[in-house]
Amino acid sequence: MLSSLTRPRAIALCALPVVALFAVAGLAPLPYAVAEPGMTANVLGKDQGKPIITVSGAPTRKTEGALRMTTIVATGPSAEVGLGDVVDAWFSTNRVILPHDSVYPSGKSDEEIARHNVEDMEKSQDVATQAALSYLHKDPSTVKVKLHLADVGGLSAGLLFSLGIVDKLVGDGAGGDLTGGRNIAGTGTITADGKVGAVGGVSLKTQAARRDGASVFLVPKDECADAKAELPGGLRLIPVTTLQGAVDSLRALEKGGKVPSC
Repeated sequence: MLSSLTRPRAIALCALPVVALFAVAGLAPLPYAVAEPGMTANVLGKDQGKPIITVSGAPTRKTEGALRMTTIVATGPSAEVGLGDVVDAWFSTNRVILPHDSVYPSGKSDEEIARHNVEDMEKSQDVATQAALSYLHKDPSTVKVKLHLADVGGLSAGLLFSLGIVDKLVGDGAGGDLTGGRNIAGTGTITADGKVGAVGGVSLKTQAARRDGASVFLVPKDECADAKAELPGGLRLIPVTTLQGAVDSLRALEKGGKVPSC
């Protein structure tokens, strides 16, 4: 049949399935989530009028500067992401496309995922407290820490919570602030023995940090390359692998000493 058609008509006929395929793809939801920079919060400050970190059983100190935890915000678990959304995000520097299952566990409802994220945050807070008190050689049965941060889920604030507790209790250990008065941001999970882990979405978190005035960003060392990919001007990266290393780097930064870099 094609042999009886003129070349232009044959090409047009062959192109029809391709055009139809793109038309269907443009309308069909795709298995992706779109993420962008989210909110940040200074863990040394307040959230909804309440201190984010409250310590009892030990004297605390007034702090200056900020230790700013960072987040990303993604389309919801049941949100439909189309071809147009993917194309728009592909050419954007402040949005990324992520496989849906890398952001949300499959087979879970929106309510189940929200509950899971809250549980992760509560777990992160408990472990961050253990890590900080262990680092400071404080007895957890005497020193009690309460962490309050609403409407945020996940594990990635662990490092910043631990640093905030350290700053509230001892600062830099020499009478000054661990922050040196700077606006410092960062991300990273934490284990009870003080190891810092990767979190994902780092290139978006650096943008959130700079947007909110941070000049320094603490990043899990394994994610240095991701952090540098879209690094905003004026933001200095400091790689960390442990709570001890993060504290040491901040002390060195305050004193003008040698500080690791990505």
